[in-house]
Amino acid sequence: MYVAGSYDCVVVGGGHAGCEAAHAAARMGCRVVLLTHSLDAIALMPCNPAIGGPAKGHVVAEIDALGGLMGFVADQTFLQMRMLNTGKGPAVRALRAQADKKQYQALMKKLLESTPGLRIIQALVTEVLSDNGQIRGVRTHYGAEFYAATVVITAGTYLEGRVVVGQASLQSGPNSLLASTGLSASLGRLGIEMGRFKTGTPPRIHRRSVDFSQMEEQPGDDIPARFSARSTRERRAQLSCYLTYTTERTIAIIRDNLHRSPLYSGMIEGRGPRYCPSIEDKVVRFADKERHQLFLEPEGFDTDEMYVQGFSTSLPEDVQVELLRSVVGLAEVEMMRPGYAIEYDFVLPTGLSLALESKNCAGLFFAGQINGSSGYEEAAGQGLLAGANAAARVLGRPPLVLLRSEAYLGVLVDDLVMKGVTEPYRLMTSRAEHRLLLRLDNARSRLGEVAAQYGLIAAEDYQAIKEEDEELARLVAGLSSRTVPNCDAVNQVLQGVGSAPLTQAQTAAALLRRPEVRWEHLAPFLPEASSMSPSLAMRLEVEIKYAGYIAKEREQVERFLRLENRLIAQNINFGNIRGLSNEAKENLTLRRPHSVGQAMRISGVSPADVAVLLVYLEGR
Repeated sequence: MYVAGSYDCVVVGGGHAGCEAAHAAARMGCRVVLLTHSLDAIALMPCNPAIGGPAKGHVVAEIDALGGLMGFVADQTFLQMRMLNTGKGPAVRALRAQADKKQYQALMKKLLESTPGLRIIQALVTEVLSDNGQIRGVRTHYGAEFYAATVVITAGTYLEGRVVVGQASLQSGPNSLLASTGLSASLGRLGIEMGRFKTGTPPRIHRRSVDFSQMEEQPGDDIPARFSARSTRERRAQLSCYLTYTTERTIAIIRDNLHRSPLYSGMIEGRGPRYCPSIEDKVVRFADKERHQLFLEPEGFDTDEMYVQGFSTSLPEDVQVELLRSVVGLAEVEMMRPGYAIEYDFVLPTGLSLALESKNCAGLFFAGQINGSSGYEEAAGQGLLAGANAAARVLGRPPLVLLRSEAYLGVLVDDLVMKGVTEPYRLMTSRAEHRLLLRLDNARSRLGEVAAQYGLIAAEDYQAIKEEDEELARLVAGLSSRTVPNCDAVNQVLQGVGSAPLTQAQTAAALLRRPEVRWEHLAPFLPEASSMSPSLAMRLEVEIKYAGYIAKEREQVERFLRLENRLIAQNINFGNIRGLSNEAKENLTLRRPHSVGQAMRISGVSPADVAVLLVYLEGR
């Protein structure tokens, strides 16, 4: 036996969850070691080369607000940056970046290597070590033991991974990397319940073999926005994506070869993601559609490899080539890597607390796809929270738990832990009840205080956030009293955007509340605009234009918090509560919610059950 060292926290896995977990724990002052089976695979993007999008972009902004790295690294290494849903309301506007995969990995590794208190070691962990329900470390494949008060496992899709293409299968993780073997059995011995999921990835193709003239170009924004407050907003060279479509021939090929698909032959048993189905699954489930849209996405500045977004498949290689060549603009395409499906073990997240700590083993935390989620952003967000909570445990501090009304990260964790998963979980804006409050533009304002309290951001950064909030309040008040004159210049601008001209002077706030009027239309007439940053201008416009809706959502949050603060004693016997349905009794006993608010979100607990529970609690 070789004792390789003692730490406050061991992080297992160097994917997006592991990177954020290790960084967060070290930022809080802990001695941390990150163990990854390959130093060359740190922050690997085995699937699409993109960060952000609806809900996911909000998570990246929240990670940045909590001192994390993902947003900053994406800002420094993007190939293209686009703000999505600009024609819709502010709650669903989302930033999305195409990243240079190799540059992203290199910068993330460099930042981790330079983080004080953090070591990175190449090692394959095969066993967790514990005593009487308390974690004490991990053991590697070669027998080295790392001791720690806390362990965060972020094994992604590597646990007992099996890659499948056609009728061929291989024990492997993504991108032909080693699978993690043995760790699942070790977790099972601790009484941790496991499940089996499946995900997949499309083939990669060579740029030179694509006829872009038959496709619709999708360029980046002229002045790209940024995820991170630490990043600048200068113009830079960007690469375009391209929109294309499948054809009737594509559909015919798939139908003729369904018997060769491991999804339909029974070779794959794990449940796949509903919101990111394979191309063969799309053809079967949406049989009435004559075509499906695809996006060709570049993978880096220094490679001609391109990702075919929307074309995930595990059909045999010969069928994949035939399918690709049936797509508009890909008649002579060269496939560089085949698509594949991957099955992997995951931990049932209902066995975790809201701090992402195992209920079976104190000090053992889980984050990322091992918790049944999907996506780089969801993984990174969980990693940051799990790392912070591991550090909080070491430091004797209460866990960092975000409410659903505070952050998309709160929605994510609450959904996983309280509702569980039957398929790989994907975060969407529709899952957030209070999404108008959880916008991209106000993430720092929402989370700055808690980030500073836990030492995730510096005191001067929090001071800057408070100053911006104070400036915003002054501007809102000022524009509510500042008048815009009834003059030809103003009316010309208003008529240009389809708005009624003024008949008398109006306040700037009143004009900004018109749906068609944006901040940039009024800025030339307001002296405040000259010194205002784009991010502050965005917040100002939203706060004024949607003031009524925001006020209503805040009232809803107050009602929500009353139920969240109505605590449930952990020794309650739900089986003895008369009036509860049998399903509610079973699920409440299994989940052990801490509040009525949590109980409401448990599957099988109806509004009638909640009413019975409230009456019972009042009686106590």
